[in-house]
Amino acid sequence: MTDEKHADSDELAKKEARKERVLETVTAILLGITTLLSAWATWVGSVHTGHELIHFTESNHTASNATALYTDATQMVVQDSAIWSSIQNYYLDAEAALAEGDEQKHKVAMAKIEALEEKCSPELKEAIAWALLTGKSPFEMEGYANSYYEDAANLLKESQDILETGKQDNLNHERFGLVAVIYALVLFLLGIAGTFKRSPNRMIIMGTAVVLLVLGFVFMVSIPMPEGFNILDFLNVQ
Repeated sequence: MTDEKHADSDELAKKEARKERVLETVTAILLGITTLLSAWATWVGSVHTGHELIHFTESNHTASNATALYTDATQMVVQDSAIWSSIQNYYLDAEAALAEGDEQKHKVAMAKIEALEEKCSPELKEAIAWALLTGKSPFEMEGYANSYYEDAANLLKESQDILETGKQDNLNHERFGLVAVIYALVLFLLGIAGTFKRSPNRMIIMGTAVVLLVLGFVFMVSIPMPEGFNILDFLNVQ
């Protein structure tokens, strides 16, 4: 009877030892996997940060170019306004010369008008032609003044789009940071699992760690990778 008890006790000890080795092996594997995933999340997050800085810088540069184009467009409008004002004055001089019968004065006024029209932009020439037909100001022509600002508006929109991309990079970087925090919690749980001698307690800790590991991985793969990301580029592989 005593021998049977010893045999049962030895068998139970062997089972516990085997179970302990299995748990240690599983824990080691999970620690390795989590460490690699944590390193990956941290690295990809840093890549997002690099893209974020590039996009913010590019957005600022594009916005500066748009501002310069807006300034140039405003100067063009002011210049056109001055030219149109002078043309109007010479038209009045030409009409007065006709009324007076002074052909020479009329020719001089018309010559000055032609000289000014040569300095006009294509947009202003079209607007003046429209104004002469309608009796209105060229600046009342639909789309005339705005045409000078089209390039600036397009650049400004491009700048905003780049800025939004940079903001998305920042958000993705923060998301990968959260993933790294989740993996750190998994590493902590796996690290303390061995301190629990009772198997049920250890299984609860390890089960929680596995659940967090799976959730962290699912969350990680749902986050977009950096724009144009190709790991071969970092390995200098053509």
